[in-house]
Amino acid sequence: MKLNIHDTFNKQLPADPNKNNTIRQVTESCFSYVSPQKTSKPVLLHTSSEMLCELGLSSEEATSKTFLNVVTGNEILPNTNPYAMCYGGHQFGNWAGQLGDGRAINLCEVKHQGKNWALQLKGAGLTPYSRTADGLAVLRSSIREYLCSEAMFYLGVPTTRALSIALTGDEVLRDVLYNGNPAYEKGAIVCRTAASFIRFGSFQIFAARQDKKNLKTLVDYTIKNHYSHLGTPSKETYSAFFNEVCERSLAMVIHWQRVGFVHGVMNTDNMSILGLTIDYGPYGWLEGYDHGWTPNTTDSGQKRYRYGTQPEIVHWNLYQLANALYPLIETAAPLEAILNSFGEQLADKYIAMMKSKLGLIQENEGDLILIRDLENVLLRTETDMTIFYRNLAAFDKNNPREGLKIIENAFYNLDTISEEIKQQWNVWFTGYAERLQKETHSNSERKQKMNAVNPKYVLRNYMAQMAIDEADKGNYNLIDELYQLLKRPYSEQPENEKWFAKRPEWARHKVGCSMLSCSS
Repeated sequence: MKLNIHDTFNKQLPADPNKNNTIRQVTESCFSYVSPQKTSKPVLLHTSSEMLCELGLSSEEATSKTFLNVVTGNEILPNTNPYAMCYGGHQFGNWAGQLGDGRAINLCEVKHQGKNWALQLKGAGLTPYSRTADGLAVLRSSIREYLCSEAMFYLGVPTTRALSIALTGDEVLRDVLYNGNPAYEKGAIVCRTAASFIRFGSFQIFAARQDKKNLKTLVDYTIKNHYSHLGTPSKETYSAFFNEVCERSLAMVIHWQRVGFVHGVMNTDNMSILGLTIDYGPYGWLEGYDHGWTPNTTDSGQKRYRYGTQPEIVHWNLYQLANALYPLIETAAPLEAILNSFGEQLADKYIAMMKSKLGLIQENEGDLILIRDLENVLLRTETDMTIFYRNLAAFDKNNPREGLKIIENAFYNLDTISEEIKQQWNVWFTGYAERLQKETHSNSERKQKMNAVNPKYVLRNYMAQMAIDEADKGNYNLIDELYQLLKRPYSEQPENEKWFAKRPEWARHKVGCSMLSCSS
C-alpha cells in the first residue's frame, strides 16, 4: 500500500513518555503512542472509492492483504507510530476532565495532490483514554458512522470522511439501552479520515491544567498546519484564529439545520477545530419536523442537544473554547466581540438558509414573518421535513390553492389534520405565492434552485437500521445500495424512489430507528 506519509502531528507536538495502552491520566502531552489491538478474522465489508482516490490508492490496492491488515489494526505501516490524542471537554454542560481518544487510534498522516489526510481507526482497542470502556466498536454503530459521514459529504456538509468498514471477527459485549441486558455483538472497525481530528477539548485540557506552555504549542501547531493564511502566531493571530473557527462552526451547524441533521452529542470534545461534523454516535434525521427532538436516549430528559438548539449549543461551546484560548490572548475584549458577532451572524445566516430552501432570492422585509409562520404550522402536525421541502419545489406561484395537495404526502396522518390547520396552511401558501410573485425567476427555475439545497434522500435512521439488520444476518449488500444512493442526494434517482418515503410505522419506536444510546 503506497502512501505519501508525513507524520507532522507526532513530530511537532509533545508526546506522553509512557509508550503503552494502559489507562491512565496523561499530562503535558498532546497524545500517547499506542498499538492497535489485533483482530482475529478481519473481513473488509466496504470501501469508499472516492476516498481511495483522495489518498492516491487504487481499487486493486484496496483489495490487498496489506490494506485489510492496516485498516483493521493488524499491521502498522513502515515509518509510522500510531497514537491516541489527549483532550478534555464539557459533556452535557459539565466539565468532565480528561477524555481523549478512548477507542480511536491515529495511524498516520497522508499527503496526496496537495491535500493532507489523517487516518484513524475507530474501534481499534484500548488507549490510555478508554476510562472504563474496552476501546472497541460494534458493527451496528460502525455502519452508521461509515454511511453517514460519506452521506454528509455529498450533502455538502463539512464532515470527517470514511475510508473503510471491516468486521474484526471478534465479539463485543454491549448493553444497547443501558438497561442491564448486555449481549455480544459483531465487532467492527471504521477507518475514518480528516485533515485533522483536533477538537475544542484538545485546547481545553491544557487550559484547565494551567499548562500554558503546551496550550501555546498546540495552538501554534494548529495555526501553522491548518490556518497558515493567518500568519505568524501572535495575540492578534490567536484572535483571528478563534474568529475563523467560529465562522466555520457556524457554517457547519447551519448546514445541519438545512438538511435536518441532529448530532445528538454536541459535547465540546465532539467539536472539530476545523468546523467539521465529527463523531457520529446517536445522531438522527428529523422525520416529523420537531425543534424539540433529540435522537439520544441519554439526553431524553434534558434535551440539551435537540434540533432547535444546535446553533445555540455551538455558540456555548465556542464560549468554552474562548475561555481556553484566553491565557494566550490575555484580554477578553476581542473574544467577546467575536462571540457577540456570532450571535448576530447566526440570525442572518439562518434566514438566508431558510430563504434558499424556499427559493427566495430578493430581499423582502416580510421574509422573516413568512419563515416563522411556516415553522409554526409545520410544528402543528407531524410533517416529514425532507419530503415537505422537496415537494414544495413543485409549488406553482400562480395557483396557491394547490399547495396543500402538493405537500400532502409529507404528512404522517393526513386524515387527522384539522380544518383549522388546513386553513393555516392555505393562508401560508397564499402568502408564499404573493412573495414569489416578487421574484424574477420562473417556477421551473425556482424548482431547480430549491432542489439543489433540499435533498431528496438522507440517511434516515430506519434505513441505517435496515442495513444493520441485514448485516447481522451476514448480508452486506444494503450497505453498498445506500452508499450509492447517498452519493447523489439531490438527484431524482427514479430507480430509488422507494427510499423517498416517510419513516414506516414499524420503525416509530424500534430500537435504532427512533432514539439511540451512546453504546457502540
